[in-house]
Amino acid sequence: MIVTTLVENTSISEEEYSPEHGLSLYIETGNQKLLFDVGASDLFLQNARKLGVPVADVGALVISHGHYDHGGGLGTFLKENKRAEVFVHPQAFEKHYRLGADEELEYIGLAVEDGQDERITLTSEQHRINEQAWVFSSVVDREPRLGSNVALVMEQDGRIRRDVFAHEQNLVIEENGQVFLFTGCAHNGIANIIDHFHVLEGRMPDYVFGGFHLANRGSGPEDLAALDRLGEYLLGTKARFYTGHCTGPEPYERLRAIMGDKIGYLATGSIIRV
Repeated sequence: MIVTTLVENTSISEEEYSPEHGLSLYIETGNQKLLFDVGASDLFLQNARKLGVPVADVGALVISHGHYDHGGGLGTFLKENKRAEVFVHPQAFEKHYRLGADEELEYIGLAVEDGQDERITLTSEQHRINEQAWVFSSVVDREPRLGSNVALVMEQDGRIRRDVFAHEQNLVIEENGQVFLFTGCAHNGIANIIDHFHVLEGRMPDYVFGGFHLANRGSGPEDLAALDRLGEYLLGTKARFYTGHCTGPEPYERLRAIMGDKIGYLATGSIIRV
């Protein structure tokens, strides 16, 4: 498997590949090409061309959840690629906001018009994409969620409510006896997501890629004690982790201090071969 980071907050070389606040991963297995998220804009496509990634040949796109920094490039993708099926949770096109310090609402959801495309497939709790790949949602809270979601809200029945992230889904790919788990932001908690996968499959994943949402642009990173507990938990799964985006640089360095080479970073332009 090859995982290429088309968009992330940082870059291996900003002169070559521009970063943005968002995430987009190109995944190539022995017999398929997929995209997991498309960042906040058309930047994923610009970087893909520089990296030699054939976006027009991608057979499936998974949007992890209903925030612009993961699905803002969807309209661009639909114009560039005329064949792929797009897998989105039914609640991803609802209205999602960030609550500012002055209590004003900033819309951070997807473009509703993109959801009208005939290639959009609305997924279920466990939805099979093909023989190798599937998505799951409805993650159960076994551990308390960390505090970095506090400013994220949604509109429901005409009222603004705390976002419970029912619209978040996670991608699983199985290849050569190994299991790869992809998370967009892990708003439901990366430990809860991994535990939920374990309940479904009776095993831990071998590799985990994606954001862990351990930092908030308003309130900063999670407290050190919570990060230390998470690091020990992740280390105990025996999986290999690659993270970035909403994990935040400080939390990443804290996890790295605990986990060593069991965790790596997904900067824009990075290519990981497993």
